[in-house]
Amino acid sequence: MGQFNLDKIFAPRAVAVVGASDRPGSIGRAVLENIIAGGFAGPIYPVNPTRDEILGLRCRPDLAAIGAPVDLAVVVTAIARAPEIIATCGQLGIFGVIVISGGGKEAGPEGEAIERRMLAAARAQGGGILGAECGGALASGAKLNASFAHLMPTPGSLAFVSQSGATCTAVLDFAVTVGIGFSHFVSIGSMLDVDFGDLIDYLGDDPNTSAILLYMESVTNHRKFLSAARAVSRVKPIVALKVGRSAAGAKAAKSHTGAMAGEDAVFDEAFSRAGIVRVDTVGDLFDCAELMAKQPRPKGPNLAIISNAGGPAVMAADYLASHGIDPVEPSPQTIAKLNAFLPPFWSKGNPLDILGDASPETFQRVAEVCLQAPEFDAILVLTTPQAQFPSSDKARALCRSLCNSEAPVFTCWLGGQEVQESRDYFRRAGIPTYDTPERAVQAFLYLWQYERNLQALNELPSNLPRQLVFDKDWAEAIVRQALTEERGLLSETESKNLLESYGIPVTPTRRAPSAQEAAVQAAQMGFPVVLKLDSPDITHKSDAGGVELNLASAEEVRRAFDRIMASARRYDPQARLRGVTVQPMVRRQGVELILGAKKDPGFGPVILFGMGGLAAEVMGDRAIGLPPLNRLLARRMIERTKVSRLLAGYRNLPATDLTLLEEVLVRLSQLVVDRPEIVELDINPLLTHEKGCIALDARVMVEPSPLASPLHLVISPYPAQFERHLVTRSGLGVFVRPIRPEDGQGMADLFRAFSPRTIWLRFGQALTQMPPDRLARYTQIDYDREMALVVLAEDGREHELLGVGRVVGEPGRETAELGLSVADAWQGQGIGRELFASLVEVARARGFQRVEGLVSPDNAVMLGMVRRRGGSLELRPDGWLRGVIDLT
Repeated sequence: MGQFNLDKIFAPRAVAVVGASDRPGSIGRAVLENIIAGGFAGPIYPVNPTRDEILGLRCRPDLAAIGAPVDLAVVVTAIARAPEIIATCGQLGIFGVIVISGGGKEAGPEGEAIERRMLAAARAQGGGILGAECGGALASGAKLNASFAHLMPTPGSLAFVSQSGATCTAVLDFAVTVGIGFSHFVSIGSMLDVDFGDLIDYLGDDPNTSAILLYMESVTNHRKFLSAARAVSRVKPIVALKVGRSAAGAKAAKSHTGAMAGEDAVFDEAFSRAGIVRVDTVGDLFDCAELMAKQPRPKGPNLAIISNAGGPAVMAADYLASHGIDPVEPSPQTIAKLNAFLPPFWSKGNPLDILGDASPETFQRVAEVCLQAPEFDAILVLTTPQAQFPSSDKARALCRSLCNSEAPVFTCWLGGQEVQESRDYFRRAGIPTYDTPERAVQAFLYLWQYERNLQALNELPSNLPRQLVFDKDWAEAIVRQALTEERGLLSETESKNLLESYGIPVTPTRRAPSAQEAAVQAAQMGFPVVLKLDSPDITHKSDAGGVELNLASAEEVRRAFDRIMASARRYDPQARLRGVTVQPMVRRQGVELILGAKKDPGFGPVILFGMGGLAAEVMGDRAIGLPPLNRLLARRMIERTKVSRLLAGYRNLPATDLTLLEEVLVRLSQLVVDRPEIVELDINPLLTHEKGCIALDARVMVEPSPLASPLHLVISPYPAQFERHLVTRSGLGVFVRPIRPEDGQGMADLFRAFSPRTIWLRFGQALTQMPPDRLARYTQIDYDREMALVVLAEDGREHELLGVGRVVGEPGRETAELGLSVADAWQGQGIGRELFASLVEVARARGFQRVEGLVSPDNAVMLGMVRRRGGSLELRPDGWLRGVIDLT
């Protein structure tokens, strides 16, 4: 749904309530009363064919009888009437609809059919629907309470979006009680049309919203949700409470990876990849949001804990340490400053226990010293009631010092009635305050998590040391043969061949249907060898006694074959036994890992990395990632596991080649990107050592995919279809391709190659350097939302960029913005013309109706390209020209 229609919902000029009623206790009356009581300034039209007037407002029999423009219709009739009402809305130009009525898909097939007709009616007319079965929407800026909530939120900068209407009303009551203000308060309902992705996009662009809070039970369009969140979380916090933590999905898994990558773990990774902070309780949701909305982000995790009470201070320190952050000690310089005015028995450490008789002025001076101390990134002040100094005096003194701090500051005033005035004082001053040390520290931990998420989003990946090559035809043939034969489980040989086609090292594997054939294969391979059961019906070979190691002779191989067959028959008498596979015995010392992939029903392929071996599931040491992976994302996955400490070297175990391990993860990621048929994949174990790594066992399950690559992914991969090898008018051979995250250094070098004039013509301002966060934003793009193309010389250096251009279009819009720049040393050779043409074709392929951009009147080259494309140029008040090219 386009943001234009969301404007109709949240900032309407006029509202109609279809199904309005004067009956006490009815939803139709409650909604109409709320719109009136909220102070909405535009016309309000009750619609009910059986009434002439409701609550003092003239009532219309139907929407057509209004006879005036209406932006928003709130539907509170029986849901069976909703499709007809929505169709009428479209015909009358009412493009915003809120359906509060229940009884849709949650009521069964009949309700599901009604919802399909509702959506078809909206799509036919270009309208948008919030709901169905939702609690409505509240927008403070428009003074709109189009809901059945009993309160209008206090105006503020937080936006709250919930799938649960009941949770909405409870949270609203709590927020009003503690004075938390909102820009928007939205019950999203069944997400028939408007979903989380739409609202994140809309609220991300809203200047009156500083942070977005989500109460989630499920996600419908996972790709749109992640795309919106990745874009918006860079500029404002998104905090999510996702309920429904369940291991039910893992119970049906047929592989280690499937069991270890449960649904909730995938949500955790998706939130992290998108920069979303996930919290566990409603209390955490608002504690975290209040701190984010009122305080700056910390530069690091070092929290100063100032208190006149040793016990609560220790509670705060313990809670901080239990989450992996030890309180940093004050520096000698800071201790010296504090010694100058504190009594000699203060703690001289962190927590800074300044003793029970500390005065308001002492609290203030200690806070000021800590704010200036470079070792501290944030400050928490705790206190308990004292007879000699009222809590409110300390609060007033601290507010004078803390209000304009560049570091986050927050307080914990323990107690009840005596400290309530202080808490109110802090809230009015914009300083978050909490009633327990643990709540205060937890809020800070979430704030630090958000900062780490941003740092991760802005970190630039480096290139792998060699070009990756894949045999995609071989992989396709392996998968196609299994699907043609209607086999879901690939044999071990096929599984290893599939891995080998993408450059993942595997042990040689030969199939042997008999004991004698196994002995022959072993002799040819060289002893010692390993025998493994070959059966399409027994997934975990070790469970069935289907693995024999370190066989040193032909006779040992024959006896092992017989033992494996007998054991497998006892394990599953109905299983099909095809013999064994013969493999060399790998004796190298190293660390056993598990690498895998599974297809999540919502998020698509998921990559797993962790400690491998027989106890992989028991140990549960794993990290999850969403493809596509690059080297940086692969390294982060490795670092999130405990086994990474072994990989760095431990006692007599040498360090692993981590660069090669990163490469294997990137190769595995590319395999599941290219082959949507892969349902589950295990490499267990992958033996890694100082010289490399090798897959000792592999298992792959496939099934036909309804979606072709890359539509099965939630994060759009590199769009190779936009690569072009071209020759400019000057005869220069160039390679035009989409930008990659690894182009960060090339972009920095290109910016340095721009003259001040080129920078002015492109950016409209004087820039001396490219800030790291902007560099990351320009190179780590969401290919679903924008496209940036770079130009390289065919015979030039691999990472030297000659020019760059981009096409950016907001979701739901028909117009995209286009801009480009070419390094000064390469101007005049036709590079800009080829890049411009490529960008226009990208915009056309993406379905945009037109492209536009700002052009300096001095930029003769760009003006000429616009005119040659038949574009128009309009002079703006600031002297620049807006160029528009029609693509239809």
